Amino acid sequence: LGGRQSRKPLALVGLVEILAGIVILALWKDQKGQATGGFLTGIGGMVLLAALVWFRNESAPRPLPMLGWITFFIVQFQGLLGGLRVVLYKDQIGSFHATLAQIFFVLTCLIALMTSRWWLKMTTDYGPRTTDQPTLSFAPKLRFAFLATTALILFQLILGATMRHQHAGLSIHDFPLAYGKLWPDTDPASIARYNEHRIEITAINPVTAFQIQLQIVHRIVAVLILLAVGWCALKAWRKFPGPLAKISAFWFCLILCQATLGAATVLTDKAADIATLHVLVGALSLATGAALSIIALRFPQRAAGVPPTEAVSQQQPAIDLDGVAGIGTAGKMPAAH
Repeated sequence: LGGRQSRKPLALVGLVEILAGIVILALWKDQKGQATGGFLTGIGGMVLLAALVWFRNESAPRPLPMLGWITFFIVQFQGLLGGLRVVLYKDQIGSFHATLAQIFFVLTCLIALMTSRWWLKMTTDYGPRTTDQPTLSFAPKLRFAFLATTALILFQLILGATMRHQHAGLSIHDFPLAYGKLWPDTDPASIARYNEHRIEITAINPVTAFQIQLQIVHRIVAVLILLAVGWCALKAWRKFPGPLAKISAFWFCLILCQATLGAATVLTDKAADIATLHVLVGALSLATGAALSIIALRFPQRAAGVPPTEAVSQQQPAIDLDGVAGIGTAGKMPAAH
């Protein structure tokens, strides 16, 4: 995305990573130091090789080069976190590692969208976005709803990652209630009773009050997301019969599927295939919400289903036909009365 202009800074990054890896390998002889140093040296060599022989094209239009650099640093940091997670056995690193993976996936999807033929065609048809570009009655509240709902989905995925990396299996085994109640008891005696009746053999850690409360909040946020996406899809379908309505309907279908998979994860005692699909559809839901937000912000006319010719005509200033008709043959305006 950065083209040949990015080769020098990319080569510099590769050299720095190789030197840092060599220093770590020389100073830290334990397993953690060897793993970290080996990773930095290896990835630095790949970056340096890519800078030397790969990128020779012209740079992409803004903001694609910046998105490319952000994605590049995220995926490197993601690899480092993955190695540290294996070596250090830290659950907090695992949760952050999972969250960063979701952000990386969203960025790659946005880059794919902004380099697609559809995006380039929309840029040609509707022109560059300006600060004074009219929204053509495109509801600002709906744009905000897209952004807020997408942020809520990201928060939900963070909750899910935190739950997975507790390594305690399922904290609640029934659905839609939790231990027979809307909000289960979390006092010490109840927690001890829950752990006594567990039948899982794969769970390593006992259930805690925090884990039960976390899963309840996860369910509540799931209901809020379902309502928010449903409202966005209904609003878009009624008022904006363009691609926004179709993508919003697809988004709502994803959320319905995600809610079903979430319930099935509990009812099947966290079956591996169901839980994996639950994570996958969650990532797709996040990426779809981000794509909707970008389309609504960048092409409000196309999102609202306005044809390019009409959008361009509405951006042109009105012509004073009376004044034009009053221009004399000598090219002079008539005298003011």
